[in-house]
Amino acid sequence: MADPKPTTQAEGDDAGVTPRAMKVAATLARKGGDEFVKPGKLVEVRFVKGQSLSLAASRLLALMILTAGADAWQEVTHKLRKADIRRGHKGNERIVDTLEELHRTLFAEDDKSWRGNRATKRFSLIQASWEEVEEQGRETGWIEWEFTPDARRLIQESQSYAVMNRQAVLGFRSAYSLKLYEEGALRLHRRQPVWKVDMVGLRAALGIEPEKYKDFAQLRRKVLTVAKAEIDQLAHFTVEWDEIRQGRAVVEIVFRFAPKDAPAQLQTVDELAKHSAGRRARRDDSVEAIVEDENAVPHEKVEALLAQASASLAAPDRKPRGKFESFPSGSLRYGGPEFYEIGRLHGGGWDVDQIADSFRSEMGERLRLLRGIKLERSWTGYCQSFFSRRGRPS
Repeated sequence: MADPKPTTQAEGDDAGVTPRAMKVAATLARKGGDEFVKPGKLVEVRFVKGQSLSLAASRLLALMILTAGADAWQEVTHKLRKADIRRGHKGNERIVDTLEELHRTLFAEDDKSWRGNRATKRFSLIQASWEEVEEQGRETGWIEWEFTPDARRLIQESQSYAVMNRQAVLGFRSAYSLKLYEEGALRLHRRQPVWKVDMVGLRAALGIEPEKYKDFAQLRRKVLTVAKAEIDQLAHFTVEWDEIRQGRAVVEIVFRFAPKDAPAQLQTVDELAKHSAGRRARRDDSVEAIVEDENAVPHEKVEALLAQASASLAAPDRKPRGKFESFPSGSLRYGGPEFYEIGRLHGGGWDVDQIADSFRSEMGERLRLLRGIKLERSWTGYCQSFFSRRGRPS
């Protein structure tokens, strides 16, 4: 195993200044939830023609960025347990293959040659990695890695970032869905929910190999439709697209990303908490419906009774309240510091109590039934949606 290198300052005019994306990454890490930051330039970096990452490698790269957190731009080694990569698989052989795939995959960006002419620069994101050798059949162990100087430079230069959810990243079953999810999360944070891209750019961004899906009807069915279904189910936003044609050929795609409202956010939180088995059936509405007894108490009445009971048992805000135990009825500045911090981080500069009033009004009685991680995620998604819909306050 390699000894971690001492932290060094990155080169450039901003050397020694922590990038904005890394400051947000540190804040999210202190929160301890499922959200993490991917710097914008890492989202937008394109694959070299003919190369792409598999779903397993894309997930591993996301986990690496999540684990590195606010130190991703520093010249240090990062560590990750193999058990956090396997996700239920007993063996570690897939980890080796995925690591080597990350080493092999090249990315590209526009640059200048030594003569000042336009040039394409090719580089990888992982400089070196170490994998603990298993002994005596043990399934424990760690991997270490270093990002390349080019990867660290892109992180440092990023002025924007995508806030992504770990459970959503691990829930996608298509590498194309994951890439489009990253693009949407980045553009929603920039308040630029429209992405217009030609077919060459789309293939480069999503890593669609040149020989695959040459017919657009195939690409629509195998890539775009699948990605939309997964994103609409697992992300905090939805995606639609328009096809721009010249004659009969599709030459450009215009994607539109829209944040979900509070009820849809809650459904997404519920879905992410469920086991992935049956997810496609739930998405396609092919799960067997349960026939209700006509003499049973109506669902709405049961909800109202539960809400009434919860309200009568809930402690007033002035009494001790567990973290994310319930949504405060008064000002978040004094009655809910954990909620106030989320509103400050994701509300785009709007008054947090104003967002809270809107949240209470939209959720109604359902808000009394939320607690813990579901309440936290629903509030976070609403703050992001509030900001995306209204922009920054004047």
